[in-house]
Amino acid sequence: MRTWIPDAQGPVGAAALAELVAQLAEPGFGATVLHFVRRIVPATSLSVYRTAVGATPVRFLGLSSRDPDTTADCWRAYVSGPHRHDRTLGQGDTDVPGGVALVSHITAAEVPAEHRSKVYDPHGMVERVSVLRRDDDDSVFAVNFYRHRDTGPFTDREIGDFGAVAPVLLALMRKHVQLTRGADGEASPHRRRLQALAPGMTARELDVCERLLQGMTQEGTAVDLGLSLSTVKTYRNRAFGRLGIHFRSQLFARLLEGGGH
Repeated sequence: MRTWIPDAQGPVGAAALAELVAQLAEPGFGATVLHFVRRIVPATSLSVYRTAVGATPVRFLGLSSRDPDTTADCWRAYVSGPHRHDRTLGQGDTDVPGGVALVSHITAAEVPAEHRSKVYDPHGMVERVSVLRRDDDDSVFAVNFYRHRDTGPFTDREIGDFGAVAPVLLALMRKHVQLTRGADGEASPHRRRLQALAPGMTARELDVCERLLQGMTQEGTAVDLGLSLSTVKTYRNRAFGRLGIHFRSQLFARLLEGGGH
């Protein structure tokens, strides 16, 4: 495994970066980021989460360019136990500097055995590049891009090019999470708008709607909230009933009507 502070110089296309900025806090932001990175390295999936020693990781985003998308299954497998022994992102490592963007590259052979057998091998994942930052509370915010067996390996040049844009990706993803999920427990803008549109909506109904607005599937929402899929569907249906809608596309429209943008 390699971890380093990236060089600020490198091939950054202004038009591509403008596209990322334009999608910030929009439901399709994750897909836009993955598409952007695929121009640099042959990554096939994306996972964004915060992790710390002794705590259950919190996932903010997960998606894949592959069909079917198995990122929810991967996350479920990861939090079933492998996260307890995972230090591949520098969790708990006092030598990892805080407050700066770090780039990490690791292959499946280098991850702990349980992690590899439960997460990497069953889902065909063989390689990962990450950009991460250790914060003051010693938690690590990580943006991870994975390669599967049916794509070619990351080359040193591709990894170097990824490192050049990694600090920008990290800053944008942190801002996206802050805008869509809220920071330090503060209600996100989407949550506040939903509360204004339907004051009777419960906390769990709001949780589900927020994740749908972020582009999560119902399955991904279930994993993220630690709920069954049927329970997520129940909360979604109740929330949609309060909003007078039936489909997720109408949820976006309802938010726009309520002054969402």
